Amino acid sequence: MPEQLKELEKYWSGRAEGYSAVNQEELAGEQHQKWLHYLQNRFPDKAPEQVSVLDIGTGPGFFAIILAEAGYHVTAVDYTAAMLKQARRNAGVLSDSITWKMMDAQNLDFEDNTFDVIVSRNLTWNLDEPEKAYAQWLRVLKPGGTLLNFDANWYGYLFDEEKRLLYETDRANVASLNLEDQYTCTDINAMEALARNMPLSNILRPDWDKKILSELGFSSIRIEEDMGSQVYSFMERINYAATPLFCVQAFK
Repeated sequence: MPEQLKELEKYWSGRAEGYSAVNQEELAGEQHQKWLHYLQNRFPDKAPEQVSVLDIGTGPGFFAIILAEAGYHVTAVDYTAAMLKQARRNAGVLSDSITWKMMDAQNLDFEDNTFDVIVSRNLTWNLDEPEKAYAQWLRVLKPGGTLLNFDANWYGYLFDEEKRLLYETDRANVASLNLEDQYTCTDINAMEALARNMPLSNILRPDWDKKILSELGFSSIRIEEDMGSQVYSFMERINYAATPLFCVQAFK
């Protein structure tokens, strides 16, 4: 295993329980229905039981759980056993209806043309070979299949002073409103150390994603640059005001 992957596995294994608590809040809060509504409006116009979904980098299972609950056939993969353990626990009675697999997003162990939809959230920024990952995702999608990738320029502030000032403004606003800080509640030093070595941390996205997806052969690439108002809670909107969540939708 490359050293970078070892460090990422170690970090996210340590984060599994805390990240799971965040997912549990989402499942119990307004984000549950907001995210489901957003996804379903972009899924194939078929009955859920006719749609196979691959959730890549499922973490503690948020996407997998809300989609399985809605009746979709869901396969969920993650690189760390600790995350999958939390995901199974969070899924409860739905756990047996979801196929869980420990797998690298950049080396998927699935046949070509397997899934109708791929979803992923907050994953690509911490991949060491993101272009290879996108190529793999294209391979396992069925012809006509849909990719929905949600991410942000999470650590751009490490390389850009203007972004740093905006990031610090977010931190001040969170503190003044007595909200939980979604950045500093983590081991921020460890995460920043990893982010500095990730190829996408200092690249303007989603422009990069659109270019790479087009070169790989995806079609009808659609970008939403700031979709937080559609899916975020008030706390998330304050936390991430300077780091808008984007959606890249593309078709095979």
